[in-house]
Amino acid sequence: MGKQINSAYSLPADHPPDAAGSRKLKAGRRWESPLAGYLFISPWLLGFFLFTFWPMIQSAYFSFTEYSLLEAPKWIGLDNFNKILNEDRLFYKSLGVTLWFVFISVPLKLMTALLVAVLLNRKLRGMHIYRTLIYFPSLVGTSVAIAILWSNMLGTDGFVNKLLSYAGIEGKSWIGSPDTALGTLILLAMWQFGASMVIFLAGLKQISGELYEAASVDGASRIRQFRTITIPLLSPVILFNLVLQTIAAFQMFTQAFVITKGGPINSTYMFALYLYEKAFGRLEMGYASAMAWILLLIIGAVTALIFFSSRYWVFYATDGGKSK
Repeated sequence: MGKQINSAYSLPADHPPDAAGSRKLKAGRRWESPLAGYLFISPWLLGFFLFTFWPMIQSAYFSFTEYSLLEAPKWIGLDNFNKILNEDRLFYKSLGVTLWFVFISVPLKLMTALLVAVLLNRKLRGMHIYRTLIYFPSLVGTSVAIAILWSNMLGTDGFVNKLLSYAGIEGKSWIGSPDTALGTLILLAMWQFGASMVIFLAGLKQISGELYEAASVDGASRIRQFRTITIPLLSPVILFNLVLQTIAAFQMFTQAFVITKGGPINSTYMFALYLYEKAFGRLEMGYASAMAWILLLIIGAVTALIFFSSRYWVFYATDGGKSK
């Protein structure tokens, strides 16, 4: 009987599978094919090649041409790059303003986001409501409407000067003075800390509370716990936010275009604003394309420098501490 049962459930080695089994094997092989994955991501791939990769190729070609959108591009080699680097004063002016904006606004924005994230990480009743209210302005923070509102608030007769007048202080046009115009844009960038705050908050949730309890037992103060526990364990998240915000700050355009239009006296003349005026104001598409590629190289160099420096201040638990 046992032999009959075994023979019923086992097939000889040379016994061919039935039709149903063959279809199942073929179906299994078909779904294991990578074509299914490519099919699912095909909308993204199509968008990437049509709206990102192909425009980049065109921009690279136009950077070596004289092109005004109204005539066919004319090949001029490296003349655009030579003119930008050796003759264009506004290029260096706009680049200097942009670098100044990046190196001040990004650290201040990240520090603000981290401070708010630490406060919102506390266990209090209704904390989810506070998180929503604080994050909400960031949903519209980069819009044209917010830029116009910011411009009205900091104008000569704006809300800020009215508050100062109650204290007997005579205000001025904060966006109309070369000494304070860039500071207003930096302040607006700090106010748009919501995205970084959410990422910091997620990173703080991953830090075990037992570490803080052990440090408290050892007598460590809150400041020392923040310095020796929070910052090292959060350093990969800091690196992530630093890279993202640095790249975004280099491309800052909307606020400068709507609020100050690059003035006064070019004190807020951002690189992206100069590039926009060259491309769509003067129809010098070839020149603007060359500027765009120079900006890409600058962003790449700064990003590479950040990653190179990260080996000295970013720590990973999987590597036994310091990054490699």
